[in-house]
Amino acid sequence: MNTLPDVAWDEELNLSHMANQPKNIDLIFSTFKGEVWVNGNYFFKERPLIYDNPILSLHDLRTRPEQAGLRTCPASYFDKLEIKRYALQTAKTYVSRFEHFLNSYPDMPLNQLDEKDIREYLQGLIREGVSDSLVNQSLNAIKFYYEKVMGMPGRFYALERPRKRHSLPKVIALKEVMDMLQRCPNLKHKCIIGLLYSAGLRRSELIALRVKDIDSKRMVIRVENGKGGKDRYTILSPIMLSTLRDYYRTYRPKEFLIEGEYGGPYTASSVLKVVIQAGKRAGVHMKVTPHILRHSFATHLLEQGTDLRQIQLLLGHNSTKTTEIYTHVADSTLKMVKSPMDNFIF
Repeated sequence: MNTLPDVAWDEELNLSHMANQPKNIDLIFSTFKGEVWVNGNYFFKERPLIYDNPILSLHDLRTRPEQAGLRTCPASYFDKLEIKRYALQTAKTYVSRFEHFLNSYPDMPLNQLDEKDIREYLQGLIREGVSDSLVNQSLNAIKFYYEKVMGMPGRFYALERPRKRHSLPKVIALKEVMDMLQRCPNLKHKCIIGLLYSAGLRRSELIALRVKDIDSKRMVIRVENGKGGKDRYTILSPIMLSTLRDYYRTYRPKEFLIEGEYGGPYTASSVLKVVIQAGKRAGVHMKVTPHILRHSFATHLLEQGTDLRQIQLLLGHNSTKTTEIYTHVADSTLKMVKSPMDNFIF
């Protein structure tokens, strides 16, 4: 404590104190790094609660049957996720990844795990060959506990993240999408593929669609509580509307547009299976996923001359910078460039 500048002693409170300034907070963290945990509840501003998200209930996760020998998230972890109204899928991911971390150290109390243990855990994931995304999700879940639940902002700020890769989205050709639809023998499956592609929906958005979200008068689809808790409208293709009407007459969905065999929303895993199998039937050169159909929707729109800003709104991106990635894969961009080899004479 003697190494810190301008530290004063308070006789009444029986403690040392210094001015609450950013430079002093940084100094405290650098001085005591690896020695003590700093509770930042009183000098860090808490991020505002996400009031726009629907109220989150993690009752099913809280009341899961316990498995012998496995540790589960503390109740305070669930409480904080619910208070801050995290998206349900994000909350489930955080719980899953944090419990995986806990069970990597089954005999160590949480308050004894330190930065070295977390780094070793993350390095273990990397050695296993898991994706960078999973490593980042694991770190976010761990930081959420120490920084949000325990009120220690910046506790593990020195932990390194995998370098972000700037990979291009995978897309398939328009003819390949047509082949997937034409060779799909099941009407419900055809609607799943058609909606993902024709409206640029995420898989989570598709399974959350309700019958009332299809507006045939305005020829739009309402997407409620998409990624980031945002609502938006996207386009409804006339061909898709005709297919949906056939589907409705056949299946009579009650609430969710695409319902499971016994009612309720279709599962995410079932949607993935439907798309993968359709791609195989059509002989597509790559494994097709729901997100590849969304990428293809955006790319094909760009290739036919749709404005980038309009594509951004349809996809629900916060910024056109996110949407600009499709300019790197659209063949309309590439066709504008003439190869120097075109001047050769053989």
